[in-house]
Amino acid sequence: MNIKTKLVKNAVALGVVLSLSAGLAVAAPITIEEQGSFTVGGTYNEKPGKFTQENFVAEDGQRAYGDFAYVEYQKPVKAKKLPLIFQHGGAQSKRTWESGPDGREGFNTMFVRAGYSVYLVDQPRSGEANLSTEAVTPDTPWASNPMYGDKTLYVLSRIGHYDEAGNPVPNAQFPSGEKNYQAFQQSWTIGSGPLDNDLNADVLSELVNQQPDGAVLVTHSMGGTIGWRAALRSDKVKGIIAYEPGGTPFIFPETEMPKITEARFKALSAAAMGVPMEEFLKLTKMPIVLYYGDYIQIGSENVGEDKWGTEYAMAEQFVAAINRHGGDATLVHLPDIGIKGNSHFLMQEKNNAQIMQLALAWLKEKGLDK
Repeated sequence: MNIKTKLVKNAVALGVVLSLSAGLAVAAPITIEEQGSFTVGGTYNEKPGKFTQENFVAEDGQRAYGDFAYVEYQKPVKAKKLPLIFQHGGAQSKRTWESGPDGREGFNTMFVRAGYSVYLVDQPRSGEANLSTEAVTPDTPWASNPMYGDKTLYVLSRIGHYDEAGNPVPNAQFPSGEKNYQAFQQSWTIGSGPLDNDLNADVLSELVNQQPDGAVLVTHSMGGTIGWRAALRSDKVKGIIAYEPGGTPFIFPETEMPKITEARFKALSAAAMGVPMEEFLKLTKMPIVLYYGDYIQIGSENVGEDKWGTEYAMAEQFVAAINRHGGDATLVHLPDIGIKGNSHFLMQEKNNAQIMQLALAWLKEKGLDK
């Protein structure tokens, strides 16, 4: 039995056990040794001149602060050595990892119960880090059309589709009902400045470097590229768990750029970015696992299914490139191991305990659970 097969079988078995006892697990109290919040990184722009009481609303002599990350953390008693740092995706915030639309427990506390210190990040210009030194521009994603956060993102995230009357029809694992639909739609956030994933990676790597023994990154969606880039900037990234990375470039050696599979709407196609081989090889120094849910199909009439089909095709090439150069990357398509019905937001759905157990099994397999 190869390592990947063993990992998957162990994870599924553990997932079944946890799903049967999830109620008891959630009911147990959590003992926290330390918790709090802080900011990482940041800068300011300053207007020349002198601040005066007489003209206290003028810009003269004042600064615009921004471009930092906001971090909320919890450390359980007898925490494991390596913390988990959670990086959200585009148009999201640390809420991605908190309670799901139906109020079920989120990864933020589920992993604390498992003994890990958990750091939730609001990347620069998002969520509670919503200050920017640069003004929003017309091309800033999601800023120009507030309606984009309704049906568009619902479909692109493969949460479900709409019936002939225009009512939302969720996929198997997403909690059903108007209340849960609205709760999900209220999770989107619009950035306060231009999207800058190099800035985001700089700040994330700074947070990693603050951890005495390093950390494991947990990323989602557009946060995937931030995780890859942070690992190029810090040798203290000890592993990466990536949930449906995509929407921003995967990283490849600049001499081995991948084949681009185009989506029906070309702008939704997966993307790649080339870096020098010396930089790319840094991604071979740590174990990496990528998880993708259900409803992924190139050529589907559902634009979300088609779009994520191109991302999955890119993920296959990304994993192959890492392993070809001596790395340790694993790609897990959940339906292939019997876990069906998950959308892009699999960490918030009805079987999120089972999804979480896959990661726990992987962390144990890779020796990252000490």
